[in-house]
Amino acid sequence: MNQTEIVNIFTKKTLALTFVLSAAVMAFGQEKAGVTGMIVNKNNQPVPYASVTFSNKTNKSLSDAVLTDEKGQYKLELAAGNYDIIVEAIDYKKSTINKSIAGAGNIGALSIEAESTSTAGNKTQEIQGVVITAAATKPYKVELDKRTYDPSQDIVSKGGNLQDVLSNVPSVSVDTDGTVSMRGSSNVRFLINGKPSALLGIDDGANALQSIPADQIDRIEVITNPSSKFEASGTAGILNIILKKTKKTGFNGSVIGTLGYLPQTNLNANLNWRKGNFTWFLNGGGGYRESKNTSRNDDYFNNAVLDDDLVQRNTNSETKSKNNNYNASAGIVYDISEKTSVNASGTVRTFDSENFGNIDYLYTPFKNPFYTSNRSTFGTNNNLAFQGDFGLDHKFDDKGQNLSLSLSLQRSRSYNDTNIDDTIDNLKDIINQNTTNRSVIGKADYELPIGEYSKLEAGYRIDINTNDYSNDVRESTATKPLDFLKPYTYDATYKETFNAFYLQFKSKIGKLGYQVGVRDELSNVDINYVSLDPKKSVPATTKNYNNLFPSVYLSYEFAKDNQLLLNYTRRIDRPRSFFMIPNPSYNDNQNIFDGNIDLNPSYVDSFEFGYSISKKKFTINPTLYYRHQTDDTKMLVYNILATDENGVIINPKRIESHTKPINLGTDDRFGLDLNFNWDATSWLKFLGNVDLFGYNTKGSTLYDTFDKNGNPIQAVADFNGKGFSTRARLSSTIKVDKTFSFQLQGFYRGGQKTAYQDRKDMYAISLGASKTIWKGDGTLAFNVQDIFNTRAMRSTTYTANSVRDSYMQWQPRQFSVSLTYRFKQGEKVEQPKRKKDINSNASGDDQQGPM
Repeated sequence: MNQTEIVNIFTKKTLALTFVLSAAVMAFGQEKAGVTGMIVNKNNQPVPYASVTFSNKTNKSLSDAVLTDEKGQYKLELAAGNYDIIVEAIDYKKSTINKSIAGAGNIGALSIEAESTSTAGNKTQEIQGVVITAAATKPYKVELDKRTYDPSQDIVSKGGNLQDVLSNVPSVSVDTDGTVSMRGSSNVRFLINGKPSALLGIDDGANALQSIPADQIDRIEVITNPSSKFEASGTAGILNIILKKTKKTGFNGSVIGTLGYLPQTNLNANLNWRKGNFTWFLNGGGGYRESKNTSRNDDYFNNAVLDDDLVQRNTNSETKSKNNNYNASAGIVYDISEKTSVNASGTVRTFDSENFGNIDYLYTPFKNPFYTSNRSTFGTNNNLAFQGDFGLDHKFDDKGQNLSLSLSLQRSRSYNDTNIDDTIDNLKDIINQNTTNRSVIGKADYELPIGEYSKLEAGYRIDINTNDYSNDVRESTATKPLDFLKPYTYDATYKETFNAFYLQFKSKIGKLGYQVGVRDELSNVDINYVSLDPKKSVPATTKNYNNLFPSVYLSYEFAKDNQLLLNYTRRIDRPRSFFMIPNPSYNDNQNIFDGNIDLNPSYVDSFEFGYSISKKKFTINPTLYYRHQTDDTKMLVYNILATDENGVIINPKRIESHTKPINLGTDDRFGLDLNFNWDATSWLKFLGNVDLFGYNTKGSTLYDTFDKNGNPIQAVADFNGKGFSTRARLSSTIKVDKTFSFQLQGFYRGGQKTAYQDRKDMYAISLGASKTIWKGDGTLAFNVQDIFNTRAMRSTTYTANSVRDSYMQWQPRQFSVSLTYRFKQGEKVEQPKRKKDINSNASGDDQQGPM
């Protein structure tokens, strides 16, 4: 059975299940009647946002819950019966009232009693309760250990994907090739619902980011300095993508369709059903998208062979892709009791693409005729990923003693086939690359309150990740029949197992809050690499690491929503498995990426000192930071003359440019990261981020290259450099009326310079508009990405015998139109508002876990 048949069967069964469940919900709805009421205090004043739970005494499945609105009123659908009505609200005593519901109608006002002054004064004010947040309608809020971004108000990315959303997230930058960075560093760790995910594939880069629809994202947590509770990977920080899941009763959902150019079409749906102790959700969709990647490398070789004073190589490349992606997630949550719940979910994602590439090479020597070649490629890529998640959450009591267990089983595979025709010696290449990843992630988290102000947290996590690589390269020329290119034909297995333990304690003394923690990670890496060329094979390699990662957080609260924050963490940058396979890439015989099996992790000590204030109309969060990294991973670019398997020069004018990751020296980053949002008027809002940072990079190394006579020599690559750069983003949203808004978003990235490389600055401006229709059940949106077509990366790289000017534009200007339709039944159900942990993930999805 092929993949298309699997997808068709899956789609049909999913639609059938959706119709069955929808019909069931409608049947349940016919048995209920509308009930309204009001919650007031002793002075007969309304109590807004109180939690009202109707617990049916004879049939718990008929129970339901609701939040009061700003006027203290509520409404919901209930079956006739006898109910315990439980009312909870901040600064009020919990109240339980018995009432019989005979049918539709208003049950009147229910009164609750405020906490006494003495009691309120002695209530637990945990350090974890310090939350600095703006009103719920604001798109950006700050907590002690993270910043949370809500993309629902991001008009520019409506109808787009995760990559489009990340382009607008404060403190986050997305380069033209899809590389995501935070504060100038690309070593970012991605999580989905708190866990690594097969959804993001294996070294998939921009393809993975583009396959997750923006409409399925509930929010993004930007964690620049994670505590010991989080995994230590990702020296730049963690981006936790929280996917949508309902908190409403009854049947709810939305459907969004998008059309755009460069040609793109998308259709995505979110369906949810909640009744009593049971919650079901189904999210899925798919689409078609075309992309265009343009790049240019101009190499000036100043010590070229054959007595030429100068050889110039101009490489012009254009790749066009046609992409199809489909994804579906389904899951259930069942509340066994008020204290125990279990959950299970499954996800499947497919991504297929066809790539058409054309590369022109032009060599221009001073004393010889022009030397040209053309290289055309046709490639196909097929990705399929599965993920199953299982969890159990148990509350031992109502004082915060909790246990959470979870298991995640993941598998993804990628097939890449490329056919290459090159005019050099009528060269033809056939490349087949297959990659498979299998992951098992198990974890346990335990929380124990101690007294009124303190809490102890502990946990364990095990990760087992196995990547299998199979790479076949066959080549023919005018004089040689099609045969394996031995140095680039190989099989490799990368397996990493790590066990992690963490322990942290948090408490508060007056206005001073503190948290200290330590994490121990024991890592074992096994690499097996076998090449068809015996000279390229390496013996099996094993690496073991045992590292402690401490974290310290301090906060001082001057007043409500006004405090100073100081923290320190130690992090690790584990090399990507792709980087450690000696020869992973051969898609261009003149520009080759070489892995490095001797690559080791680098380590970062990170300090932050911030201040945050949040008022009704504005939030300001300036943070000073300093990050010191040792054994930094740098990309070494060097040139060699192309040789055959026996080391004989193939063509004296054919020069190969290689890129190889190496550990080298130190890298210091320091600066000011300023985030803010400001409601200037009732119709004008601003969201901005400015990152002013300095850098000081140290390190140099010797590498092998050639002199003007083609003889091998050693040269020095100098990575030393220091300077100052900037990154800035500003979004302005203008509300024309209650139903129509538009948004203008711009970003700027300043240049960076070292002795080795000079990166030029870059900017772009995008526009979006949104119109609410169908009495609030629909939204029509339009956006233009990169209005002036300026989003391109330019750099100059210096080597011992060349200067390279590079240009890359991953995607030109594009626009899209999207239509969203929402259907719903029931009211939102939330727990009573409470203050959160200093380092808690309680604000996240139910499936989310910190480790």
